[in-house]
Amino acid sequence: MPALEFAVQDVAGALGARRVGADRVELCAALGVTGGLTPSAGTIGAVVATRIPVHALIRCRAGGFRYLDADEIAVMNADARAAVSAGAAGLVVGALTADRRVDSAVLRRVLAGIAVSDIEITFHRAIDQVGDRAAALDTLVELGVTRVLTSGGAVRCADGVNELAGMVDHAAGRIQIMAGGGVTLDDLPALRRAGVDAVHLSARRLVADDGGPGGGGTCGHDQFDLEVASAVATRWRAVSAVR
Repeated sequence: MPALEFAVQDVAGALGARRVGADRVELCAALGVTGGLTPSAGTIGAVVATRIPVHALIRCRAGGFRYLDADEIAVMNADARAAVSAGAAGLVVGALTADRRVDSAVLRRVLAGIAVSDIEITFHRAIDQVGDRAAALDTLVELGVTRVLTSGGAVRCADGVNELAGMVDHAAGRIQIMAGGGVTLDDLPALRRAGVDAVHLSARRLVADDGGPGGGGTCGHDQFDLEVASAVATRWRAVSAVR
C-alpha cells in the first residue's frame, strides 16, 4: 500500500504529519544543516506520545557514512537501543565501506541487542553514494532491512526517476523503495509511475530567528509547513488511487 513519510524534528511536526494523514515520521535533529542527526531521548519520547509511528534516525555525526571509530559505533548502538525502548516503531540507519558498499558488519554492530524482527529498519540515503545499488539491495534484503530511502543517486528524485524504476524492478517486492530527496508536489505522478510506493519529504520552512553570536547567528530554525504537507498528502493519495 502506498505510504507517505515526513521527516520531522519536533512534536509540532509530528502532530502536523498526523493531521494530514501521514503513515509515519522519520524523527531527526539538525536536518537543514547536517542532513539529520539522532534526536534527543526527550524528543523521541515526546513524539512517540503523539501516537504516530516514529522511525528514529541513528546517525551520530554529520559527514560521510564510513564508521571506523568503535566509540561512534557504540554510541549509535546505545542510541538505537534507547530509541526502541522509548517506543520507536523503526530505526533509520546506514553505513558504507571504503569502496562505498553497504557495511554489513557495522550495521550489525549498530543493531546488536535489538529485536529487529519487531521493528522496521530503513537504510537511509547513504545508498545514493553506492555504485552498485542492485547489489546493495540484495545485501540489505539479506540483513532483513524493510526499506531503502533513495533519490536514485541524484541530487533530486526528479532526476533519478529512471534509476528508481530500476531499483523497484530489482527489489521485486523484497524490500520497499522509498523516494526521498527534493521531492515536490509535481514529482509525485512520475514517482508513482516508476513503481515507487512510498515517498519521503520534510515539508519544512525556515523561520527567521536571531540566536546572536552564541546561538548560531541569524540562521533561524525549521518549522513544519502544514500547508505544503497537506497538499502533498492530497496529491499522493490521488496519484496512488489511479495507478
